[in-house]
Amino acid sequence: MKKRLIFTIALLAVFAVCFAQKPFKVVFYNMENFFDTLKDPQTFDEEFTPEGPKKWNTAKYTKKLGNIERVLFDIAAIDKNYPAVIGVSEIENRAVLEDIVATKKLAPANYRIVHYDSPDARGVDVAFLYRPDIFKLEGSAPIRLHVPSLPDFRTRDIVTMWGTIDDEPFYFMVIHWPSRLGGKDASEFKRVAAGEQMRHIADSVLALNPATKIVAMGDFNDDPTDPSIAVAMGAKGKVKDLEPGDFFAPYAAMLRAGLGTLAYGDAWNIFDNIIVTENLVSGDPGELRILQAPNSKFYGNIFKRNYMIQKEGQFKGYPLRTFVGNNFQGGFSDHFPVYIYIGK
Repeated sequence: MKKRLIFTIALLAVFAVCFAQKPFKVVFYNMENFFDTLKDPQTFDEEFTPEGPKKWNTAKYTKKLGNIERVLFDIAAIDKNYPAVIGVSEIENRAVLEDIVATKKLAPANYRIVHYDSPDARGVDVAFLYRPDIFKLEGSAPIRLHVPSLPDFRTRDIVTMWGTIDDEPFYFMVIHWPSRLGGKDASEFKRVAAGEQMRHIADSVLALNPATKIVAMGDFNDDPTDPSIAVAMGAKGKVKDLEPGDFFAPYAAMLRAGLGTLAYGDAWNIFDNIIVTENLVSGDPGELRILQAPNSKFYGNIFKRNYMIQKEGQFKGYPLRTFVGNNFQGGFSDHFPVYIYIGK
């Protein structure tokens, strides 16, 4: 009887720990031209210097830093749990990232940085912040984004990192695909090439270990229903259509519902995406998987608060930007951040 009681108590303790564990948040945020104030002789960053047309100085930089701190901390405050992984784009260098993780409200998360200088002409990069108590980093690498018909094309790298969460293998990619400069249709081939390359990377990782759970995030400069994501990456927007090895695009359903992360010409887009492999959707019981947020029918989430929204003028209702042209708005970004939950 005593042994049975001890066993029951131990079992209940295990259940309590399992169900008390909060899901992990994975976030992506395009931080809109977060440059330092120094001239880099290797890049075209003159615009964001004190002498440049935007008069980018320490006061403006500090305001921007505080804004980013506020947004990321408020994402953490949703469930009183700092995100496990944060992918970022449009940051100039590691020094900016170090300033972000050192802010008063974010420092308790003890974030580590994965960053590489990219060949982008303006010097903007993509990077990861991660919590080492959750994600156990095993390695990282930049992969040059290649457009076959433009061998000298310079853009942001695909930054990758791999390791484990709860002893399950994970592989992360963060990107900022080529823009729509010149028009959506005229520039689409660049993003299709990027999608095909990321699909190839994912296939190679899964061939080595089919149990690896892949999370691809970033500013795709395309919606999840566009050919670069839906065809080149093969990302499907509905769970019922998934087969082993597929990508799942949770933001496709949100786009169809009229939601967005950025606006242009009074139309909303979801260029900010987090895409996951099928094994993170239909994992076995007890394994980590993507979860719907409480009281939500979607697997994706867009973080939008009143203070992040333009209140008046031509861009009323849009994300409150740092600049409109060369006019300093003191805002946050021209994109809203996105996040998903991963748990058991």
